[in-house]
Amino acid sequence: MVAQAQLRAEVQAKLAPGLQAATLQKNTRTVRVRVTDPTAFRQWLGQHLPAAHATQPTPSARTLTVSGLNGSALAQLAACPLVSFVDVADRPARQERQLNNSDLSVNAIAAVHARFPELAGQGHTVSVKELPFDATDIDFKGRVVGASGFPGPSSPHATDMATLIGGAGNSSPLGRGVARQVRLATSNFARLLPDEDQQLVPAGISVQNHSYGTAIENYYGLESQDYDRQVRAYPTLLHVFSSGNSGLLTSDAGPYRNIPRVANLTGQFKMSKNTLSVGATGPSGQVDALSSRGPAYDGRVKPELVAYGEGGSSESAALVSGISVLLHQVYRDQNNGALPAAALVKAVLLNSADDIGRPAVDFVSGFGQADALGAVRAMRNKQYFSGTVTTGSRELFTVQVPAGSTQFKATLVWNDPEGAANAAQALVNDLDLVVYDLVTGKDTFYPWVLSDFPHADSLALPARRGLDRVNNVEQITINLPSNGRYVLSVGGTNVPQGPQAFSLAYEMSAPGLEWTSPPTAGNVRPGANTTLRWQWHGPATTARLEYRPVGAAQWRVVNAAVALAENRVAWAVPDTTAQAQLRLVAGSQVFTSDEFAIVRVPPVRVGYACPDETLLQWTRVPGATQYQVYQLGATTLEPLLRTADTTLVLNRAQMATRHYAVAPMLRGKLTEPGTTIDYTTQGTACYFRSFLARQLVGDVVRFDVELGSVFRLKSATLERMGTGSFEAVQTISPVTQTSFLVTDIPPGAGRYLYRVRLENLAGQQFYSNVEEAFLLQSGAAQVYPNPVLAGDVLKLVANTSAPVSIQLFDVLGKFQREAEIEGVINNIDTHGLKPGLYLLRVRLENQAEQIIRVVIQ
Repeated sequence: MVAQAQLRAEVQAKLAPGLQAATLQKNTRTVRVRVTDPTAFRQWLGQHLPAAHATQPTPSARTLTVSGLNGSALAQLAACPLVSFVDVADRPARQERQLNNSDLSVNAIAAVHARFPELAGQGHTVSVKELPFDATDIDFKGRVVGASGFPGPSSPHATDMATLIGGAGNSSPLGRGVARQVRLATSNFARLLPDEDQQLVPAGISVQNHSYGTAIENYYGLESQDYDRQVRAYPTLLHVFSSGNSGLLTSDAGPYRNIPRVANLTGQFKMSKNTLSVGATGPSGQVDALSSRGPAYDGRVKPELVAYGEGGSSESAALVSGISVLLHQVYRDQNNGALPAAALVKAVLLNSADDIGRPAVDFVSGFGQADALGAVRAMRNKQYFSGTVTTGSRELFTVQVPAGSTQFKATLVWNDPEGAANAAQALVNDLDLVVYDLVTGKDTFYPWVLSDFPHADSLALPARRGLDRVNNVEQITINLPSNGRYVLSVGGTNVPQGPQAFSLAYEMSAPGLEWTSPPTAGNVRPGANTTLRWQWHGPATTARLEYRPVGAAQWRVVNAAVALAENRVAWAVPDTTAQAQLRLVAGSQVFTSDEFAIVRVPPVRVGYACPDETLLQWTRVPGATQYQVYQLGATTLEPLLRTADTTLVLNRAQMATRHYAVAPMLRGKLTEPGTTIDYTTQGTACYFRSFLARQLVGDVVRFDVELGSVFRLKSATLERMGTGSFEAVQTISPVTQTSFLVTDIPPGAGRYLYRVRLENLAGQQFYSNVEEAFLLQSGAAQVYPNPVLAGDVLKLVANTSAPVSIQLFDVLGKFQREAEIEGVINNIDTHGLKPGLYLLRVRLENQAEQIIRVVIQ
């Protein structure tokens, strides 16, 4: 009895939580199985469960997919001594919402672009794992890896994620991502296990973005295990996951089941230790209510980081993936082409994050809001250490903290060995970070730890200092530290699988204020509301916000009392065009922003697109002295020329490049370009935008003509088809308007063909498309073609808005067919009518009956 109970317990321990109840069910299912010997297992399966079928992705793979299992077969499978764990199979993954609005200022990404324009991700590759993105999008031009092999159709969500990570901004400034020159690859999330190693590392992929999820899952399964294993095998590979958008939901499984709005990350793969999960904040920096939160199933901090994602955590993960690429680039450029460990990138990201929510770490925002500028500077300044420890050993590092620092922070991260599937605690190697204050000689600082007791009140408690026995991330902060030397100690408390490599990042916050938005390189839209952003390190105080156009002597007060600690304020932008500056005045301290442009960039329009030349034109911008014209190059927009004019004629060679954009120059400084156009898709042919009859049937023929431009035009002539050729019926010269009306009264009722002929100053002629119109008196009707071939369509034209009744008789007066029709042009079916003469009786409301002779051939 005891032995049977023990066996049942062992079987249950080898089953994922979602499968434990399935052993009592009759329906068949597919599972994923981890085995110790694949060959022996397949032999065992054939002998004991012949109805089941196993699929092995590679001959050496120890994880197989087994299908055709009912409840009893599942229990028998788990009891097999060759099976170490039985997990759920691939579940349908879902993309976690669409891109709503991109704002690269929230996480100081725009500030990185302004201060370090050389950082663009060049030479690196990011993989976007979900559905394929649009490889033809011009924002990815020339940088898509394996574009010819992309499956279709493309996913708008995946395209948005790829844009946030690495969009070049070729389409418009809103198409610019974090790392605008990074290479982009795709991978399918139909397989929730990590991609095969050879798919990632040989392709040069150092970051993979995962903006998708499944249902809420709270255990350490084969997917979690394999992601941790892969990062250990390839320490420079960073996986970034969205935390999910289930923050309002309650988990029904795991230690935190039935506790509202906690532990609701979407997918057990997000329980992995060596990856990074990212939650979502709104533009104000508050965590979105829908953003999934921790803890992980075993009390670890999840998500570790948050970032702006107004449309959900998908966007947040993509932004952090892009920031990670920039950190890779900084490290590579300083270390002879070597890539940083994923643990180092993670340590720098978490250490530079801005604390939000409850003080220090929490289960909602993790270690805080991602700060791209702080992370890049920390990596550039080499504010990090690395080392290895074993059980009982430790490494010491000394840091000099300057006087006046407002905070000292240090973060320890290590890539921990994969834990056992279904383990109660995933952590294997336990390291400890301690900071000693050598100035006082007696102060010792321990990491911030959270209560992981499964109760809502406990999980909401603020962090306290102590020894961490759960996480492979530890962080220490010291507010208002004494100036002098501090020793950072990393010790191996329990390292059964050693030696254990680690990364340790640190930073000191100097007092003062730095503007992060608006950036120098961006445009601010006139008459709109925008958010100004800065980073303030100092006591809580207020300042006066002032504005002036560059060159003006007087500053204008915008807000008399701005809370600097808020790090942001809303601003109603003046409806003007100017180079401008802002400043914050706090007592004797004055913090002035960089110059930025307030400008509305006009759209580029096509005046004409003729075989030999194309005219581009745009509205003049007040105060602009010149305009920079860009054309799309191999991967990015490239300067073509500068002009003081608002028109540009492209020659035949230039017309081979279809995409163009324009940026005005204000006070000698270049602003950001507007939207890029493809001149071949703007609806303008050779001068003509449209040539349409105002009324298809009427007692006077009228056509509306719309041109793209009147540049170099001499005349416009309406022509009507006569006997074998078109004849001029009305000429307008000079042509001063792009929209005008032309009219004609032909000699008799009937159907007529028209076109417009344009002539330019060089004597060249351009023609519109040919359009038809009917001259009929009010209440009159006519048919065409007449004669008509039997079986072809006979069209009835009536100059009336009322219903029309028709009856068709043969020449002997025998009735053939009738109908009541509406509309000025209607079809009459002639199928089944023999050749000959017919009479069509037409009755129009309040009109005399009309008889029309119809010949069918």
